[in-house]
Amino acid sequence: MTVPHFKTKYLREEEEEDPTCSNPCCFFCTMKQSDPTIRSSRLAKCFKEMPLFDDEEHVLVLSGLWNIAMTHPDDPEFPSLGIFECMASFIHKALTNPDWLLKDQNIYIPYYAAHIIGSYTMNKPEFAEKAAKSGVIPPLLDLLRGKLTWVEQRVAVRALGHLASYDRTIEYVAKFETEVVESSMNLASTCLDVVYTNLIRIKSEERKSRRLVKYQCDLLTRGAIVGVEMENRKAEEWASQLQCWSIHLLNCFAMKNLPKSVSLICNKDNNFSFLKDLCSMWGGLINKSSPAGFGLIRILCYSKTARRSVAESKQVVQSLCNLSRSSDDWQYIGIDCLLLLLQDPETKSKVIGIAAPFLMDLIEIRALRGRTRVGDSIARSLLYTYKSKSNVKDEALMKIWDLKIERKSREGSMSSEELKQRWVSAELLKQQGNERFWFGEVEAAMAKYTDALDLCPLKMRKERVVLYSNRAQSHLLVRNADAAISDCTRALSLCDPVNSHAKSLWRRSQAYDMKGMARESLMDCIVFVDVNGRMKSGKDARIKVPYYAARMISKQMSATWLFSAARSKVLFKNVDQDGEMDGSNEREEHGDYDATVIKTQSSALGGLATILEEPLMKRSKCRTRNIERTVWRRRRGFAAAPAMARAKTR
Repeated sequence: MTVPHFKTKYLREEEEEDPTCSNPCCFFCTMKQSDPTIRSSRLAKCFKEMPLFDDEEHVLVLSGLWNIAMTHPDDPEFPSLGIFECMASFIHKALTNPDWLLKDQNIYIPYYAAHIIGSYTMNKPEFAEKAAKSGVIPPLLDLLRGKLTWVEQRVAVRALGHLASYDRTIEYVAKFETEVVESSMNLASTCLDVVYTNLIRIKSEERKSRRLVKYQCDLLTRGAIVGVEMENRKAEEWASQLQCWSIHLLNCFAMKNLPKSVSLICNKDNNFSFLKDLCSMWGGLINKSSPAGFGLIRILCYSKTARRSVAESKQVVQSLCNLSRSSDDWQYIGIDCLLLLLQDPETKSKVIGIAAPFLMDLIEIRALRGRTRVGDSIARSLLYTYKSKSNVKDEALMKIWDLKIERKSREGSMSSEELKQRWVSAELLKQQGNERFWFGEVEAAMAKYTDALDLCPLKMRKERVVLYSNRAQSHLLVRNADAAISDCTRALSLCDPVNSHAKSLWRRSQAYDMKGMARESLMDCIVFVDVNGRMKSGKDARIKVPYYAARMISKQMSATWLFSAARSKVLFKNVDQDGEMDGSNEREEHGDYDATVIKTQSSALGGLATILEEPLMKRSKCRTRNIERTVWRRRRGFAAAPAMARAKTR
């Protein structure tokens, strides 16, 4: 069985009607009719009568209508002639008559029908209103409940999301508010497990023998003969869309601030489990335009009731903090959510202790995604309730007060000569720090960089980027990942534009990898490759990926694979009584994965190159390894390397 393709030659009006066709309601013959009046009346009759009789060409007709709806979604001809009633009837027939559904190629009909509804309601609110009045919502809800398979759920949730996004039609969907919200939440949380279990982990031979699986693969590839790898890639894309569209449907209800919807999403009785799940729902590299779970959390943060729920979950707040201090495209969403929580007196006390150390690193951002004075907004939100330093008790807030209030005021009263002298002194300290670093005295180098940062004027942003980045490299060598992340973030916040300093991105990627934060490490590494490549090769040149960065990306892509959690669940379920893995399918299709390997956190410095900023003098690349070896020996009480010792005695 193959997916039927629409034969566009039947749509050419210049062709004459087939004289051998005995069907008075033949869709293809009707489309060839040159008289608009006759064509419209016949089309209306076709849409009304098609679901009432069986015909092998129904699948071909719906495939053609799907093609037209995708390419011309704003054309009012078919919506005005009863196409929505026709599609709703086909879905209802498929759900109530299983014998008909499994006959010929009718199994494709519900998918095409729901897709056609979603395409025509995508842009035009008047089409959406006509569809809602035509009764498409109940059959779409049946598909959303999972009465067929996940591919029909995908197009059903897409269509319902379009209907719920308009003010004129959301009331029709809101009549089923509880069921829609609960179904969407369940779908968003479980769809990846379902797709992985029912498709991804099934071998190629089994896919050909199982009718339901084969028809899903045919829909994924549009009937083209491709390998399992291509089918899996397409399934990954569709599964991500299914999750993102489910979240979009929830967004539509959350934006209306409907109490029942907000209460269901922020269910405290379930320990905020869905809110926690949202933090792991990543639009990511597959759906770049979708903020996925974090987008819904930001919508919820505009609701007073939902803000309290978000603030009570430390895991959600921590995830927002991690997002705000990353190079993710949705970094600003994390910052927005934290600011909304800090501006609410009821939630500020619950959040400020967790958020302040993270936001402290962002207070010097000038602009982010079209927003200006972002850092000043963060500082004001954190210091809003304090009028003097004596009232500030938190260490992070004291540092913010010193930087944004006292030091800024102090440097504002200095002459240009005094500021220049401070810069010269800072530059000298930086060079001394570099020298100490090269000799393996990492702690001494950190102290020099810290003194230089205290002296360097605030307006010397580029110089401070270098100092923060150098100190971050020192923190990496002593394996202080948190301090390295903080310094790299400060360096990247000082850049214009934000997150454009290649070496800081790479160092933070290493630090995140050291902490086992694969998602953040991956994003930093990808941005590093882009920034570093364009800086070295030119704006329009082909970007060359360094070997060490390619290794990091490969490692983190495996850890953040869309189905990694589902794969882990299957592997753990297949553990037999002897404690051995029974995951032959997974190993064969995706490599020799092991549950312990999946969870292992490896060092960021293990075999990965490090990048040193502005060395005191030109040295060979092997010097960096010598420094790491010297640091290792010093920290364990060994004597310095002989060559280094001889250099000191001369």
